[in-house]
Amino acid sequence: MTLAAELRPRALGVGTAVTPTSYTQQEVLDTFGITDPRIRSVFLNSAIERRHLTLPPPDGTGGRVHEPQGDLLDKHRAKAVEMGAEALRACLKRAGAELSDLRHLCCVTSTGLLTPGLSALLIKELGIDRHCSRSDIVGMGCNAGLNALGVVSGWAAAHPGQLAVVLCAEACSAAYTMDGTMRTAVVNSLFGDGAAALAIRSGAAPDDAAVPEGPHILKFASCIIPDAVDAMRYDWDRDQGRFSFFLDPHIPYVVGAHAELVVDRLLAGTGLRRSDIAHWLVHSGGKKVIDAVVVNLGLTRHDVRHTVGVLRDYGNVSSGSFLFSYERLLDEGVARPGEYGVLMTMGPGSTIETALVQW
Repeated sequence: MTLAAELRPRALGVGTAVTPTSYTQQEVLDTFGITDPRIRSVFLNSAIERRHLTLPPPDGTGGRVHEPQGDLLDKHRAKAVEMGAEALRACLKRAGAELSDLRHLCCVTSTGLLTPGLSALLIKELGIDRHCSRSDIVGMGCNAGLNALGVVSGWAAAHPGQLAVVLCAEACSAAYTMDGTMRTAVVNSLFGDGAAALAIRSGAAPDDAAVPEGPHILKFASCIIPDAVDAMRYDWDRDQGRFSFFLDPHIPYVVGAHAELVVDRLLAGTGLRRSDIAHWLVHSGGKKVIDAVVVNLGLTRHDVRHTVGVLRDYGNVSSGSFLFSYERLLDEGVARPGEYGVLMTMGPGSTIETALVQW
């Protein structure tokens, strides 16, 4: 069933935030005294210039304090709330809205477990109306921003005129294992701290106020690759006594090989071809992931300029990465009424999520 045009959810505003301190890849290598040439090569050939990180404090002997899992969970909570609040305020400001206008808050995170969830903590922290409904999407990884957007778009369509926000807050510094192995080198070279929020509403604002320009959200399509279910995971490292990420080195090629399948499914029945898509906002999953998507979808480097720029300046900020790219597209001011865009994220499962939008 197709929603009537006036009830199609619409993106109204976006906001992002990062932690205070950023590091070059060389600075991270120096900080941890990494001399293994193979690991240094992974860092220095990552297409990342800087990342925002919250590193362990110095231990007084030239090294860094070993953080047990409990301290990492505390870091996740503190940084997710801090960045989340900043991104949420920025998002609402751009949407021309106030905290008091918020009726549904959906929070996404995979860098730590919280019960009660991040949504409850932010409602208390910011003094949001206690009757604001909420949801938390936890543990779905880098693709989860689009999973949340699908859920919240459905909520918005069912509640015309009411404001909802998708908030992705990833304190990736709370999910590192610094053990010098090649397993962790890829992860340690890639992720950064970041949060991003997107405001959504269907129908007119309650007071009929002017709505900032943003695309309507038309359709979603997903593809899970069960044979690669273990290729991206966050599980318990018994040797380190903490959770740690694992990324299979073949995952860029697995994702690339399935990108065409899911995009064709997304465009099926719309009368659109890939060449009709003016704007591509792809998750900044890493240089090889981006290259694989470009090759398999026949995209240009210009198509993924924001994806590449976000990777260069922030690293992979997990579920919120595509919203960092969306913010850059809006700031660029090139999207025109009637143009179509495709949003694409990928993550554990292994999963590719897509959405079709129109300005």
